[in-house]
Parts: sequence; C-alpha cells; structure tokens
Amino acid sequence: MGIKKVWFITGASKGLGLSLVNQLLKAGQYVAATSRNINDLITAVNSNSEKFLPLAVNLGNELNVEQAINSTVAQFGKIDIVINNAGYGIGGSIEELTDEETRNSFDVNVFGTLNVIRKSLPYLRGQRSGHIINISSIAGINGATGWAIYSATKAAVIALSEVLAEDVKSFGIKVTVVAPGAFRTSFLTTESLVLAKNPIEEYEDVRAVHARYLKMDGAQIGDPEKAAAAMISLASMPNPPIHLLLGNDALQRATAKTDALTKEFKDWKAITISTDFD
Repeated sequence: MGIKKVWFITGASKGLGLSLVNQLLKAGQYVAATSRNINDLITAVNSNSEKFLPLAVNLGNELNVEQAINSTVAQFGKIDIVINNAGYGIGGSIEELTDEETRNSFDVNVFGTLNVIRKSLPYLRGQRSGHIINISSIAGINGATGWAIYSATKAAVIALSEVLAEDVKSFGIKVTVVAPGAFRTSFLTTESLVLAKNPIEEYEDVRAVHARYLKMDGAQIGDPEKAAAAMISLASMPNPPIHLLLGNDALQRATAKTDALTKEFKDWKAITISTDFD
C-alpha cells in the first residue's frame, strides 16, 4: 500500500474495526477511528502515532458525527475512505422485541451509517474522489430464524448502498457493501449481541437457533485479520465491486438465497404477469 490515504472507521475498538485500524497503522496510513468509549479504543489500539486520531462518537447523534468528520479533515486535511463498521447483533422474534429494542438497533446499524455518509459526502463530493465501504452481513441477504430485526437492518444497509453507488458515481466516489459470514470476533459476546429481554416461551425454534449460534463463539470459521486485509485491498482497486461477500459460509448462504428466489419467481410467473393490462 504505497499511497498514503486517510481512513475514517467506525466501531473501531474491537472486532473487524480494530483489525482494520491496526493493519492500516502498520502500513503507515492515516486513521481516524471512532468508538462510544474513547478509552477502550485508545487501550485497544495502543498507538502513539500522529497518524492515529481516536474519536469518541455517538453515531446516533448527527451533530456528534459532523464534529468527528470535521475533526478528521482538520487533522489530516481530507478523507479518502469511510468504513461504516459499527453495529451490533440483536436476536428475538418480532413479537418478542420491544419497539425500543428495535429502534435502538436501527439507530446504530442503519441511522448511524446514514449520519456518517451524510456528513462525509460534502468532503468526498468536493474532492471528486473517495470510497464508502459499508459493512452489512450475510444476514441482510439470507436471514436466519430468530434474527428478523438484525436481518432487516443489514438488508437496509445493502439496499441504501446499492442506490448510493448510483447516486455518487458521477462524483468519482465508489461504494462497496460488504456482507461477511461468521468471523472469529466478539460479535457473539454480550458486548456485541443483544437478545430479547422478554422472550416468549412458545418460540422454541428461536431459542434453539440462538443457542446454536452462541455455541459458535470462538469457533467461527472466518479470520478477522484476513477479512480486514480484503477490505483494505478494495481501496486500491480502480473498479471495486459494489457487493463483496466475505467467507465461504457467506457465499453458500447467498447462493442458496439467489437460487431459491430464481425458482420462486419462475414458479409463480403466471400470476406475476397476469396483473398487467391486456
């Protein structure tokens, strides 16, 4: 990575975000990194480099996000790559999760992402360059039992990224949405995962799936260091993908979903086309 660029990364105190920050700093890149708790971030990164700017940011607060973006430009002169990595998992059926639990998930996973995009775009558009990388999940393509709200937030990130890519391509700005499978991070720990506070006994299938997922903690097949390296490589590509799956499990789930959709569309074609005017 010869060219020095300025990276803005959210959710950087653990998991994929932390791997990204550490690899970029090692490569001599300029990194502004955010976390709700700046002390956790500083401790996790453990760097005194002048190329590292730790920022305490509440992504749900638009003014707070704007201040972080402005601080990054003031410190480094520009922003080249924005990585919206912050987010958390939430498990439970729609009936079990309260309105507050559901809205909190959308506030972080979707509206936090939108705030960062909204506040960084004036700079990227002004310089006629940049790359926005939004981290979704394979759950946004092919969701699993008991994760309806999480899947909905990640599907929203995919949809907004697809259209954003069209909206900003004339400005020289690239957009990629990344859908990882299971990676060996803290995602399945209590720090990153919320389960319904008021579970309903009848949802036995939901409980069984959650139990199976929780047993995966520490045994996921994905290597977060390799995932971080793959995402970093996007920045040097002249024509990066709009969609990027990470992990063999993600590829299998995405392929199964596209195959099932194709079959269903074909099976119900007669009704589909019967609604047109003659």
